[in-house]
Amino acid sequence: MASESSPLLAYRLLGEEEAALPANGVGGPGGASARKLSTFLGVVVPTVLSMFSIVVFLRIGFVVGHAGLLQALAMLLVAYFILALTVLSVCAIATNGAVQGGGAYFMISRTLGPEVGGSIGLMFYLANVCGCAVSLLGLVESVLDVFGADATGPSGLQVLPQGYGWNLLYGSLLLGLVGGVCTLGADLYARASFLTFLLVSGSLTSVLISFVAVGPRDIPLTPRPGLNGSSLLPRFGHFTGFNSSTLKDNLGAGYAEDYTTGAMMNFASVFAVLFNGCTGIMAGANMSGELKDPSRAIPLGTIIAVAYTLFVYVLLFFLSSFTCDRTLLQEDYGFFRAISLWPPLVLIGIYATALSASMSSLIGASRILHALARDDLFGVILAPAKVVSRGGNPWGAVLYSWGLVQLVLLAGKLNTIAAVVTVFYLVAYAAVDLSCLSLEWASAPNFRPTFSLFSWHTCLLGVASCLLMMFLISPGAAGGSLLLMGLLAALLTARGGPSSWGYVSQALLFHQVRKYLLRLDVRKDHVKFWRPQLLLLVGNPRGALPLLRLANQLKKGGLYVLGHVTLGDLDSLPSDPVQPQYGAWLSLVDRAQVKAFVDLTLSPSVRQGAQHLLRISGLGSGVLFPWGFRP
Repeated sequence: MASESSPLLAYRLLGEEEAALPANGVGGPGGASARKLSTFLGVVVPTVLSMFSIVVFLRIGFVVGHAGLLQALAMLLVAYFILALTVLSVCAIATNGAVQGGGAYFMISRTLGPEVGGSIGLMFYLANVCGCAVSLLGLVESVLDVFGADATGPSGLQVLPQGYGWNLLYGSLLLGLVGGVCTLGADLYARASFLTFLLVSGSLTSVLISFVAVGPRDIPLTPRPGLNGSSLLPRFGHFTGFNSSTLKDNLGAGYAEDYTTGAMMNFASVFAVLFNGCTGIMAGANMSGELKDPSRAIPLGTIIAVAYTLFVYVLLFFLSSFTCDRTLLQEDYGFFRAISLWPPLVLIGIYATALSASMSSLIGASRILHALARDDLFGVILAPAKVVSRGGNPWGAVLYSWGLVQLVLLAGKLNTIAAVVTVFYLVAYAAVDLSCLSLEWASAPNFRPTFSLFSWHTCLLGVASCLLMMFLISPGAAGGSLLLMGLLAALLTARGGPSSWGYVSQALLFHQVRKYLLRLDVRKDHVKFWRPQLLLLVGNPRGALPLLRLANQLKKGGLYVLGHVTLGDLDSLPSDPVQPQYGAWLSLVDRAQVKAFVDLTLSPSVRQGAQHLLRISGLGSGVLFPWGFRP
């Protein structure tokens, strides 16, 4: 295994080792200059753009048209409730000490251990890869709505040929553009994201003004075959302006066939698409290696981004329900362009937000993959992802991720993979909540986050909500993702992981054992429930294996302690000679396959040492039987 940093660096008991933290979050030679992104550019901007993604422009009508305003608001509240619980956990872990590159993966793996952390980290990586593909497919869809050969309406230019192969080609070309920006580094990505943020903000402002300024109009829809399939019937959607009758008609659900996939929609499928557009809360955390002060920037920037996007989504839901009939909402997902005062500005917003969301997902995926490769959890498979440029940019991981996104693009339709992406994100969010819950339940003394607006109740509710929504959205994808995570965890367990990270499970066990030991009342012992307690004094462990195994069979569910006396006087020695021996004795217990504790002591004579062990060993009021000592 590759060498890894001490797990204490991730928490508050840092001491002098904090100065040894690499300034470059990705572990490259970039030095302190690699950490230069502010809260706004490094967290707020990428998180807002990721949470908007393509959904804010191309799926508002889809959600409101199929689910109705009331169910759409319920979906939004459920989605943001889950996100808010996860954000609280992220804020708690992020403010508990130094956060290195890898974002959520770093938080999870240093808490739950390499086996669980590595498997969930890979799942989160796949979620980002699929999220990048979803954004690119949405971008291709929006481009072809205007420039495609099958484009309809007065603004359809009918320039680009359409078909599965052509769509795949367009997606691949756009992926090449996105990959090129991400390969050049996080600084260029941050600048491009800020420019995109300005474009998207301007586009959304124009849409909001258009809802008020534009009068009623009929909007031509894509012609559909007639009932006998022999003719194409002209169809229109209606923008009514603010109308109470329109709002009344849009309050209830009206699930119908999705015209892009031909599938019948329901609550779960619509929620999957909506939630997929809100899953960018980790975009800022994924950039932890490039942030000036990640412990402050991640919680502050993430909370601002979540509040801002929630407000915009609610506003767009209400405006769409007040002004657009259901036919328009269900049959033209890009109706913003048709009602805009200046349609090209909406197109600019669509293209900009889709490109930014895809860049955010790709660069976030590359950072997670590089952290996985640097920790050497999967061996030579991820070895190329360790390659970094002189400035610390993990371009090897970017190329790796680019190849996987190219494979996901073969799916062809945005709504086809939305459910899978959503389930992968929910697995990662549940793991973050579980990490925070474990630290809180373990009462670890080094878990002292400066962010205090959380409790184990919010963490537990976050885990339960994520798991529940996973199976409601897609039971098959949820079961498959959990099975994949289990297989990855088993693989990492068999391979062995870094032991210096620490395991929160050990802290939980200590906490529970201590609690129950305090409840073990010696005054309530009874002869009916007597159990033997054996102390086996061993002088030479090399020849004691048969004796160890015999005593293990005699204990019959009781307490079994291996004792050893080291001769010497601590006052005359420079250090304690007993402490370094514990590891060898524990290895002996493992090799002998016995269920025993180890107790060692230092004494001037064997007799005094045996007396020490008799007095300090044992549980409750049971009698300790010493035997088998061989000097």
